[in-house]
Parts: sequence; C-alpha cells; structure tokens
Amino acid sequence: MNTLNASLKGPAGRAQSRPRRSAFSPARIGIYLFLLSAAAFFLLPLYVMLVTSVKPMSEIRLGNLLAFPTHFTLDAWSAAWQSACTGLDCNGIRVGFWNSVRIVVPSTVLSIAIGAVNGYALSFWRPRGAGLLFGVLLLGAFIPVQVMVYPLVRVLASVHLFSSLPGIVVIHTIFGMPVMTLLFRNYYVSIPQELFKAARIDGGGFWRIFLQLMLPMSTPIIVVAVIMQVTGIWNDFILGLVFAGTRNLPMTVQLNNIINTTTGERLYNVNMAATILTSMVPLAVYFVSGRWFVRGIASGAVKG
Repeated sequence: MNTLNASLKGPAGRAQSRPRRSAFSPARIGIYLFLLSAAAFFLLPLYVMLVTSVKPMSEIRLGNLLAFPTHFTLDAWSAAWQSACTGLDCNGIRVGFWNSVRIVVPSTVLSIAIGAVNGYALSFWRPRGAGLLFGVLLLGAFIPVQVMVYPLVRVLASVHLFSSLPGIVVIHTIFGMPVMTLLFRNYYVSIPQELFKAARIDGGGFWRIFLQLMLPMSTPIIVVAVIMQVTGIWNDFILGLVFAGTRNLPMTVQLNNIINTTTGERLYNVNMAATILTSMVPLAVYFVSGRWFVRGIASGAVKG
C-alpha cells in the first residue's frame, strides 16, 4: 500500500518530501563573510579618501582617520580643481583633466578603428602571412612598455613629434593596436562565414562589407574596446610623463605633482579630493557600460 501511494504521488510527492535547504547554511554564511570581507578590503581606502576630502585640516590633524567629519566642507574639492599647485603652476588639476581628454579621445578612436580593421582582415580576408602578422601583433602586446620607451623617444624625436600632443596620441595608438586587434579578431571569428560569403556574392568589397555589415554588428565589442582604452589611457602615467611634454601632461602626472609637492603645508584633504577627481572618469565609464562590457567579452569568447 505504501509503495502504491508513493507511486501515485509521482515526482511532485517526492519533491515535497525532500528537506528544504536552509537559507543560512554554513557554506552560504562562509561565502557571505568572504564577500563582505573582500568588499570592505577594497572599499575602506575609498571611504578614507572620501571622508578625508571633506574634512578641514584642523580636524585631520587630530588623527581620527576613520571618523566621520564633524565640520563638512567642500573647500578641498574646489582647491583641488582650481588652485592646487602642480609644480610652479597653481591652476588646479583641471588643466590635466582637459589634457587627458585631448589625449584619450583621438587615441581611443584611432586604436579601435585600426584594431577593428585588422581583426576584420585577419578573420575574413586572411591575406598571405596573416598568421605571422597576427603573431607579431600579439608579441607586441606582451612587450613591457619600459623596454620600448627609449627607442620610441629617438624615433619620435627624429620625426619632430616628441613632447607633443600628436606624439602621445601616436604612442597610445601603437600600444593599443595589438590588444584591439586581438579583441576584434576573436569577435569576428565567431560570426558565421556564410554572412561574409553572401556579401561577397552580392558584390561587396573590403570596405563596403566592413562598414555596412561588420561594423553595425560590432557594438558589444566596440563598447568593450572603448572601456579598455579609455581606462587604460586615462590611468597611464609613464607614457604621458615621457612623451606628452610639459604643455600636455595628463591628469595622472599632475596628480603626482600635487601629492609630491613638499613646499609649505601638506594638504591631505586636497590630495584626496584630487585623487578622487582623477579616478572619476574610469569609474563613470565602468558604471555606465559595465553590462555591455560583460556582454561583449562573452560574445567574443565563443571561438578563438
């Protein structure tokens, strides 16, 4: 009789007889504790930067690093943007901000455009020696930047581009091209070859297929490339310091000049405010385009 009743209940009856898993099992509690610890580890420096930037110096001198500000003020933010001294100039970090914008925009556009064309050509047209060319580009992606600084200084000096805005744009384009080529090549390989063959049968040439067929399908990987290039170029220090020249120093270099200034009083609230202002653009890019980043990386990971 018991066997008959169990068979009549079927899968639903067996499912109901299973014990429900506790929402607070030891494994789940351990996972939450680990995630909370990791979040606290990474957010604690940001918290210290924020609370320090809105405190007056009289309160910072008391040494209460983690305490909330008793006298909230945004004077440090205003000083960091408008009047902080970056060496002999006291025009704030806004000068470096606009220099970084002038560097990031053309460098990002050029490196993505060249990388997209390279990835498209290596995926569909495959000229003679395409494998060797792709290997050389990948090799360039793994060569340390410091190894190539001096040769590039000599090359740019010989063509009168050293210490200029076009020079630093060319440098970032060169260093971004291998990774961009790899991204777009892996993305285009995942696109069915039948689409390309149909376009060829319809009479499409190299540029027509690229501009009218491939480029409109490349929105996810373009967003990934923009995020990578904007954050990488914006956060760069060594290339901007060496190649940009004194009139085009990016925001990161000017931030270093503000923090390491040793004349007079060291204004920790101004330093923290300048640091947060420098990191605003990469943070904004990630917050706005984070879901596109994951989608684009996944869409280009089907084939290699």
